[in-house]
Amino acid sequence: MIQTGLIEVIQDLTVLPILFLIFVAPLWLFLHYKIKRQISKGFTEQECEMLMAMGEQAETMKERISTLESLLDHEAPEWRNRL
Repeated sequence: MIQTGLIEVIQDLTVLPILFLIFVAPLWLFLHYKIKRQISKGFTEQECEMLMAMGEQAETMKERISTLESLLDHEAPEWRNRL
């Protein structure tokens, strides 16, 4: 009776790894190498354009912030101490 229960437990424990190897592992490997291949390709042309546009916007914002800070320094010299 104890041996029968032990055999059932062992059979139950072998089902999960088999299901994992049949269904999960191949999908996992496929997605892993697909993503790895995409990363190694680098940026697409569209992504490069977006990155360049974001860089230009950052430069524009940097200039605007510098202008605003200089205006505030002139109009309200103590504004930095209030923060």
